Amino acid sequence: MSMAEDMNMDVNALLVDMGKKARAASHALGLASPEQKNQALQAAADALRARQDEIIEANKKDLAFGREKGLSDAMMDRLMLDADRIEGMAAGLEAITTLKDPVGEVMDEWDRPNGLKISRVRTPLGVIGVIYESRPNVTADAGALCLKSGNAAILRGGSESLNSAGVIADCIRSGLKEADLPEDSVQMIPTRDRAAVDALLSLSDYVDVIVPRGGRGLIERVQNNARMPVFSHLDGICHIYLDKDADAQKALDITLNAKMRRTGICGSAETLLVNKDVAADILPAILDGLNDLNCEIRGDEAVQTMASYVKEVAEEDWYTEYLDAIISVKMVEDVQAAIDHINHYSSHHTESIITEDTDVAEKFLREVDSAIVMQNASTQFADGGEFGMGAEIGISTGRMHARGPVGAEQLTSFKYQVRGTGQTRP
Repeated sequence: MSMAEDMNMDVNALLVDMGKKARAASHALGLASPEQKNQALQAAADALRARQDEIIEANKKDLAFGREKGLSDAMMDRLMLDADRIEGMAAGLEAITTLKDPVGEVMDEWDRPNGLKISRVRTPLGVIGVIYESRPNVTADAGALCLKSGNAAILRGGSESLNSAGVIADCIRSGLKEADLPEDSVQMIPTRDRAAVDALLSLSDYVDVIVPRGGRGLIERVQNNARMPVFSHLDGICHIYLDKDADAQKALDITLNAKMRRTGICGSAETLLVNKDVAADILPAILDGLNDLNCEIRGDEAVQTMASYVKEVAEEDWYTEYLDAIISVKMVEDVQAAIDHINHYSSHHTESIITEDTDVAEKFLREVDSAIVMQNASTQFADGGEFGMGAEIGISTGRMHARGPVGAEQLTSFKYQVRGTGQTRP
């Protein structure tokens, strides 16, 4: 039974209490020095290592629960923790300590003719609610990034990871305590009750932003019900465009990696667009490479003529995030046709052009309306760690200030500081 059930506490009352504690903790955490926050993160990393056996024992309970629920092998793998994965979490916390502290950074400053000195300074968002599924290691990433950016966090992990996520969160809380920071800066919702999600989404008086990390069902539920801003992406319909000046080897290597390295992540390529002028030269090897890796290929009429194993593509396929070894392929007239296709069908996550023509690449990078736009690189690099952020709390495809990988810096806002010498306005 969960803590909430043991206490016979109403879920809404539990969440309101957590919200009040988080709001109070956020004020102190927002004023903490970089050294104090890094001390907490290092102590949390040490606690993860020291409590490795306890985490693994808790994870065994979660795995048993997952088997009872009939989770797929892929989901069970996401849920599983071992010594290497726990060390990875600890190392991730240590990596975040090496990042520049965003809080208090002067983003810009200027003087006015009347002598006022104005500066724009980074500040924490306040309290962040994070809702995620399956992977207990997200507890460490989310808690650490919120801590680094001076934000209190209320974490709602997947029901199947309740036990191990709880111990991980406790390690972060022990790090906060050791650094003399409020332990309630990181709180884990201690119940599997699904009502806790809706209760969290209603806490607009205490929670400033919600970050959902999971499947389409979770994201839609959060977007439809949240009473506060949401950093999220609904789908990862990512594109590769092979331009007429694409290097054939780069086109092959990048396409196979973008689709097949890990098919179940949001940065996996789902659609391949090919300039018709080079299709005959570079596409057959790519189709064969994908087919050899047991990737199902769905193509338009022109692509179907190039290989017998290519299936007919349907209109809905261009809108589909497969998260599987399936890809849609289309021939296009030129870079403008590729841009038009992407801007129409894309989920605005990640797109990549393969070309040696700098002017064409710049046009693509400028005109494609997605959070991440690349040249000659795999879409699988759409990841906060790969961007040098240490970790990410998720990917945002919205058009607010947090777009793309959401790291510590993206978990801040700003305020204006104005310094005068006695000025009054006429």
